[in-house]
Amino acid sequence: MALPAAAAFSAIGVAHPVQQAVAVTVVWVLVGLAAGRYTSWTWGEGAPVGPLVRDWLVLLGLLAVLRAVFGLGDAPAAVLAALCPSLAATVFCRKAVHLHILAVRRRARSLRRVLVIGESGAVDAVVGQLAERTDHGYVVVGACVLGEGEVLSGVPVSARLRVGAPTAAHEDAAPVAKAAEVLDADLVFVTTGGHMGGDRLRRLSWALHDRGRRLMVLPGVVDVARRRVRIASAAGLTLLDISPPARGGLPALLKAATDRVGSFLLLMVLAPLFALLAFAVRVSSPGPVLYRQERVGRNGTPFPMWKFRTIVVGADRMKGDLAAANEHDGHMFKLRRDPRVTPVGRLLRRYSLDELPQLVNVLLGHMSLVGPRPPLPEEVARYDQTEMRRLSVKPGLTGLWQVSGRSDLSWHETVSLDLRYVDNWSWGWDMRVMARTVRAVLDGRGAY
Repeated sequence: MALPAAAAFSAIGVAHPVQQAVAVTVVWVLVGLAAGRYTSWTWGEGAPVGPLVRDWLVLLGLLAVLRAVFGLGDAPAAVLAALCPSLAATVFCRKAVHLHILAVRRRARSLRRVLVIGESGAVDAVVGQLAERTDHGYVVVGACVLGEGEVLSGVPVSARLRVGAPTAAHEDAAPVAKAAEVLDADLVFVTTGGHMGGDRLRRLSWALHDRGRRLMVLPGVVDVARRRVRIASAAGLTLLDISPPARGGLPALLKAATDRVGSFLLLMVLAPLFALLAFAVRVSSPGPVLYRQERVGRNGTPFPMWKFRTIVVGADRMKGDLAAANEHDGHMFKLRRDPRVTPVGRLLRRYSLDELPQLVNVLLGHMSLVGPRPPLPEEVARYDQTEMRRLSVKPGLTGLWQVSGRSDLSWHETVSLDLRYVDNWSWGWDMRVMARTVRAVLDGRGAY
């Protein structure tokens, strides 16, 4: 914050630029401390830009107050503009630190050791959920299991706790505290359930906190973005207020505007590439340049989707003969060495160039720039109630599926990613997905 502020103040001729930059930095640090930006758990959250922008606006307000108190008058517009590079530098540093933390976690370093308390099935569910991803900072080192159920995840069981209410206040505390000490656990996860009620959990928290151990309660809610959760209380009860997914209002209008403007600009910029790809498809194999296919959009509405043709003419009639060779475990049909794909088509698929005509679908409102991939009608016919939720938003040209491995993902992973997006999407998240799409396309992993 100090360095770009001092440089900008010097460039515009502000008196005492170094001293003013130091004052700005001190106020900025105080704002960050008051907002909890320097606590250890915030660094792994994904470095969201919104909270930093809010802090920056608070900084401007406080600086205005200080200038009024010391009789310096209103800050000129040039001074306010000079603070913009400081905000950009702060965002950049936060992003760099977050990426470094993720890289360290992928190497299984800088992780917090966790002891899980709960019934055997709940312990397995927690271990499985944490094992699916590497963007968190926890590793399960042991479990204290309620009852005699078998733990299938392979986590060592350090203690068995009574299923019913403890007969003494220390009955839970002693084995759990001993297990946490032996395993050198940094914190304890407790899963709630019928055998871990409020009073029992309260006494357990006393015992752990008195011994310097942190406690985290898992309410059983999964794939809910932190910004959608608010803590409330009533009559001594702790409540989780989970806001509904964004479906209308300003966020939806902003997304729609971004889709239309973005697709139009991309169509204009990529017009020469379209011509080149169309020529390559035309001369490489007989048949039309574009391939039209019916897909299912938001709320089950069918629409025609366009792609550059990557398969031979009549390939749809050959699909039934190849069904037994399907390499995907879900409703989608995928073959790494699909005999219907042309040589040029294989190259187009690897770098997702065949998908570019779908910018027209985005411009027409059938699709969005970011969202779940549009399914085929025969796939939707086999959807269960959970999978049908993928159709709650417009399908996308890109999405979490594309930037997370594409066809290398299992069907369960594909649905999980889509549902996470459907419930938690935001405009900022869309921008991050589009930025990651460039790297995913160049990498070409999982594209076939």
